[in-house]
Amino acid sequence: MTPATSLFSPVEADLQILADNLKQLVGNGHPILFAAAEHLFGAGGKRIRPAIVLLISRATMLEQDITPRHRRLAEITEMIHTASLVHDDVVDDSEIRRGVPTVHSLFGNRIAILAGDFLFAQSSWYLANLDNLEVVKLLSEVIMDLATGEIQQGLNRFDTNISIDIYLKKTYYKTASLIANSSKAAGLLSNVSQDTAEHLYSYGRHLGLAFQIVDDILDFTSSTDTLGKPAGSDLKSGNLTAPVLFALEEKSYLEVLIEREFAQEGDLEQAMSLIHDSQGIQRSRDLADHHAKLAVEHLCDLPPSESWQALMKMADYVLSRLY
Repeated sequence: MTPATSLFSPVEADLQILADNLKQLVGNGHPILFAAAEHLFGAGGKRIRPAIVLLISRATMLEQDITPRHRRLAEITEMIHTASLVHDDVVDDSEIRRGVPTVHSLFGNRIAILAGDFLFAQSSWYLANLDNLEVVKLLSEVIMDLATGEIQQGLNRFDTNISIDIYLKKTYYKTASLIANSSKAAGLLSNVSQDTAEHLYSYGRHLGLAFQIVDDILDFTSSTDTLGKPAGSDLKSGNLTAPVLFALEEKSYLEVLIEREFAQEGDLEQAMSLIHDSQGIQRSRDLADHHAKLAVEHLCDLPPSESWQALMKMADYVLSRLY
């Protein structure tokens, strides 16, 4: 498997600057927020989202260096992502994220919710200061999408009637919207054509969908140590993802187990066994592969460069996490 960090070599120095800046941007003047920021931004995340923003920035600015506005966009992207994780962990009552205790398990729900709100508010403030209305609109839409996706997921818990299309729409809101819109925004800051900007949006959208589908497969195929959270936790909480929805088409008893919310002893284990015994995981792999291939097709507009190559390989990296 290609480690994500080796893909990021064209923007390695940029990512180091980003890591240093984030702690300062968020924590200044607020001891608790600084502690939360230190914890969040030091938690060993892969920084995939800001790396994509920086790679697109460099791939579309070959004749000159990227601007402070490109760097700030990458920081805003990571802030928005992190704010959504803080809130997700409260909603899901998760004790662990990326193998370390969550903000709410360390500081309590109240501080975690306020810290997430603060990150969203601060990212909006920095966004406004980019002085680019189209970019402001794109990233503001992401914040709305994140909330929409979380609400949709909450309303659809244990609902065995949801379709793959509804699942993909929720996945777009919760994961792909940020990658798609920040990819397009990076291109706009480089003054690319509207056509190229749309291709960058589509690259991010398909890459984001592939990334989340792979994450949803790993919930069934990985250990707690690898995931940084308990395996099968999505299913247990009633969040029905691609492997489950595909398995439901084959295994009718799975519907019974889900609709009684795994109330009886051994229900969850039996459900996991039925999913593994179906084509659900393989069909989900095929779906992730389909979106990863589509992502790469949308990069054909960009001139070849080291950063462009890394963006191409990103699709392979997303899929390689399964093996």
